[in-house]
Amino acid sequence: MIEVKQVSGKRGKKQFFKFLIDLYKGNKYAAPNLYADEFAEFDPNVNDAFRFADCKMFLAYKDGKIAGRIAGIWHRGSNNKTGLKQLRFTRFDVIDDFEVTKALFDKLFDWARELGMDEIIGPISFSDLNEEGMLIDGFDKDSTYIEIYNYPYYVEHMKKLGAYKVVDWNCYRMAVPSEMDPRLARLAEAIKKRGGYEILDVKTLLKKDKKSLDRYIMECLDVLDESFAHLYGTSPLNDKQKMREMATIYQVLVPEFAAVILKDDHVVAYGFVMPSMLKVLQKARGNIFPRGLLPYIKAMNHCEVADMMSIGVKHEHSNKGTVAIIMHHILEGLIARGVKYLETGPELETNLNVQNLWKNFDRQLVKRRRCWGLKVEQK
Repeated sequence: MIEVKQVSGKRGKKQFFKFLIDLYKGNKYAAPNLYADEFAEFDPNVNDAFRFADCKMFLAYKDGKIAGRIAGIWHRGSNNKTGLKQLRFTRFDVIDDFEVTKALFDKLFDWARELGMDEIIGPISFSDLNEEGMLIDGFDKDSTYIEIYNYPYYVEHMKKLGAYKVVDWNCYRMAVPSEMDPRLARLAEAIKKRGGYEILDVKTLLKKDKKSLDRYIMECLDVLDESFAHLYGTSPLNDKQKMREMATIYQVLVPEFAAVILKDDHVVAYGFVMPSMLKVLQKARGNIFPRGLLPYIKAMNHCEVADMMSIGVKHEHSNKGTVAIIMHHILEGLIARGVKYLETGPELETNLNVQNLWKNFDRQLVKRRRCWGLKVEQK
């Protein structure tokens, strides 16, 4: 017997978040979320996206035992931007039982009909800064902090539901060279001189003037908003959301892995790379303290794999070579820290600008993930 219940209260949310950790216990590729991050994401008092979005969370029980979960998001802000009538789904996890999957999605279809929506899409969360896309290829590859991992049978469940492709994201892994290419160094220096660009001294500001660094990071997030605005699934971030994202950046900030490009003392481009947090999250099992603390310290001081968080350029500087400055600066830091591999986050297959960043590197397509769509039939 399968029963689906809407989640409410702290205890219910804890069960909702814990199901993921239990389902992937022992899986060497999955990077479980942290309870603190998840509670914040689904708290209207913390996540300012709730000002223009509503959310319902559901747990499915089979024979009295939790067998699946899903959350629906009615993102009015995104719908107003696109003119579409869509309900998003996120945090979908399930045992290998299609009837459980169907029971969970039936709840979302009911809600979508109540709202007059035409389509259900996902996995996609409140913003493009969150995890998005179901893994459809690369199940034997390590997950990153900003990615969703799922078992292969999820894909079969979606196909049986009648889901179709909306967009795909690609993830690449690149070998970090053992030494800097002098041609890139000369190019970056020439672009800096020609354009009047400077590189922010993140390391010094982090130690001596964090207030100023706060200002620059918030400007980086303004650049992110501008450069990502045209991409699928994005919506503008307000200051409260940017403050949350800045706090996340600080948690994983290695100054050598951060490139912030200034012109006239304002950010025009940036790139943030972070150490791989896979082993940290696996050890933590939802809580950094105490189990994940030592792995976290180790990752922040020495890592073989680094993950690209995001890279952005203001439109007026997008064709002026600023990306070469970013890549040179970050590669210097990766080489100095002994990093062997750099992995990109999910990149939209249609986003040729970001894919061109890596065309001169020894890169390999390692993972693909999909945003699915489901038509909502009115009864």
